[in-house]
Amino acid sequence: MRRPPNRPNGQGGAVLWDLLTFERLMTGQVIHLIYWAGLALIALGAFGTIGAAVGVAIRDPFPFGLLLAIPVVVGGFLVMGALVLLWRSFCEFYVAIFKISEDLGVLRADMEAERKRVGGVPS
Repeated sequence: MRRPPNRPNGQGGAVLWDLLTFERLMTGQVIHLIYWAGLALIALGAFGTIGAAVGVAIRDPFPFGLLLAIPVVVGGFLVMGALVLLWRSFCEFYVAIFKISEDLGVLRADMEAERKRVGGVPS
């Protein structure tokens, strides 16, 4: 990848430069935090569903509350499982897109190096 001539040489300057430009994408590191935060929100929703079902079972008379609470708990677990799978696929999609971007940057750098080595037209 081509670097501008005024890029700082120090390690701290390189990190700052990466934050200010889009030459090196930082999404790979950030997506892990976003993934775990999303899983935490899904878990909170699941615990809320279970709590609501238990609350309904306790509040209503025995047969009706229990008959209503069991399908709500089962449905809550099914929805939670589906949400976990969807969230994982969503995060993997973003990781794949950014990996493709990084690979294209490497291919571009290789092509420029090959053109310079062969003596072609510089881009």
